[in-house]
Amino acid sequence: MEHKELITEAVRLATESVEKGWGGPFGAVIVRDGEIIARGQNRVLLTGDPTAHAEVETIRKAVAHLNPEAPSISEEHQNESTLAYVPRPEGSPDPVPERARMLQGCSIYISGAPCPMCMSAIYWARIDEVYFSCDLDDTRRIGFDDAYQYEDFTKPLSERRIKIEQLHPEIGAHAYDAWTSKPDRHPY
Repeated sequence: MEHKELITEAVRLATESVEKGWGGPFGAVIVRDGEIIARGQNRVLLTGDPTAHAEVETIRKAVAHLNPEAPSISEEHQNESTLAYVPRPEGSPDPVPERARMLQGCSIYISGAPCPMCMSAIYWARIDEVYFSCDLDDTRRIGFDDAYQYEDFTKPLSERRIKIEQLHPEIGAHAYDAWTSKPDRHPY
């Protein structure tokens, strides 16, 4: 499929979300090897879940499609799933030599530029390419202001719009120690 067809499908999904009252004008498709493997759309108004953005919904569907053993992938099937190890890319600052593949080899097409939550999900999913139709200014003009979040992240914690404070790192260290001492941990 061509870029135009894929963006058109993302916009169709976004329009359907609006028309059915499910959520804002946001739709997405994830593509692997030239084929759509997942479609999603904003469903915030349908579910009341503020994380039910098109990109997150689509990532969840793509992972479900690629992991037939889920929701409980056994250790013997991890290498047949998105959890299969791949080597760290050359030049990467990642301290771990291998991580789970996740959605490497996939592209996402979105009706609008991803908000910071969705962009983070895209990074965590290790999607290779992101294509979008409307930019952050277009999104701001229709009443969805995601740009301020990107701006807020550049500020020191003490200057952000939401209070952020570290509490008792010695307590949290117990969980971190459990992870680092686990001999069979599976980096993702």
